[in-house]
Amino acid sequence: MQKALFLMIAGFLSAGGLVGSAQGADLLTVYRDAVAYDAQFASARAALDAGREKLPQGKTGLMPTIGLSASSTWNEVDTTRRVSGATSTSTKYNNNGWTLSLSQPLFRWQNWVAYSQAELAVAQAEAQFGLARQELIVRAAQAYFDVLLAQDALATAQTQKAAIAEQLESAKRNFEVGTATITDSHEAQARFDLTSAQEIAALNDLTVKQQTLRAVIGKEPEGLKRLKPGVQLIGPQPADIDKWVEMAETQSSAVQIYSALFEIATREIEKQRAGHYPTLDLVATNGRAGAGGGTTGGFDNKTSTIGLQLSIPIFAGGGIVSKDREAVALKEKAAADLENARRTAALNARQAYLGVSSGLAQVKAYEAALTSSQSALDSNKLGYDVGVRINIDVLNAQSQLYDTRQKLAKARLDTLGALLKLKAAAGSLGEDDVAAINALLE
Repeated sequence: MQKALFLMIAGFLSAGGLVGSAQGADLLTVYRDAVAYDAQFASARAALDAGREKLPQGKTGLMPTIGLSASSTWNEVDTTRRVSGATSTSTKYNNNGWTLSLSQPLFRWQNWVAYSQAELAVAQAEAQFGLARQELIVRAAQAYFDVLLAQDALATAQTQKAAIAEQLESAKRNFEVGTATITDSHEAQARFDLTSAQEIAALNDLTVKQQTLRAVIGKEPEGLKRLKPGVQLIGPQPADIDKWVEMAETQSSAVQIYSALFEIATREIEKQRAGHYPTLDLVATNGRAGAGGGTTGGFDNKTSTIGLQLSIPIFAGGGIVSKDREAVALKEKAAADLENARRTAALNARQAYLGVSSGLAQVKAYEAALTSSQSALDSNKLGYDVGVRINIDVLNAQSQLYDTRQKLAKARLDTLGALLKLKAAAGSLGEDDVAAINALLE
């Protein structure tokens, strides 16, 4: 499957939005800052490190165990004899010794199953980390796009306010010379006041969006680069929703996580049933025991043993059978969770694909509407100058133009966000996809 999210082709010039600084941060920089700073991703990274330790832990059931024990005891024994008169003796001596033991499992089937579960647990941890990385890409990109949209909203409000101020002054002049009524001035003043309120709200929203991005990257976002003027987007490849759904059902990170959990639950049944099987171990010891002092003069014994130890379980109070039934029920739960993950992934893929398709259609419609709105504004201004249009017509045309500009910018960024979500739903979202969007920025 192609890794690029989309292709960029030439289009007509977009009239809306602020132009970011050439030295500003781009999406790829923001993503890499998020990787280094974001607390959720740091948590996921630590969880991955912990999950990888499951494999060496699983190996311990297959490896030999070696132990060393030692002891030293001081003894004082007083003995009284009552034969032909009482006599007493006192003995003092020291017992000491050490034992080195080794046990090597030869046949413990549950340990082999536990090792295979450990491998699956590592795979689950890797998939969980992959999901966290994809979620970070989507969160960082969305926060980036939200700042751009908030900047657009503020710029639109400021530009519209300036244009309405000019129209207000024109209406006042025309009223003073008697070519317009006071109604034109009142209408322009009302629009000016409304736009002033919108500017305040837009400024507040921009501050909130900047702080949201700051929480992800750990620094104040300044000079974010914007989409290149005139860029047009082409939909994802392949252009087949069913193929995206199929990829999501098999490759999404959530499906991989629950697939690993299902396999672990399946092996847990085998592990519990292995409690009925005999076990065979190789055991060996090497030790020394001795005593010094006392009437006997002490002794020193050295002992070495090696052999096989067979254990056959006969009855354990029904605990093994109960755990077997519990494992079967947990496997059924894991199967249901896996099926739910597949259905959810398919639904997410469908929604994201339709979001991309709808977004592309909206972009084309808004591009056409932008051209029409600009023409309508020019015509109304000309009509107002020659007296065939009134002030409210110009104000309405201005409002429509600025609203269309803002909606076009939002549709473009929403489409990019939907493309990222589509890739995430299919389990193939990565840094190269961030770079593909980054290439569309100024």
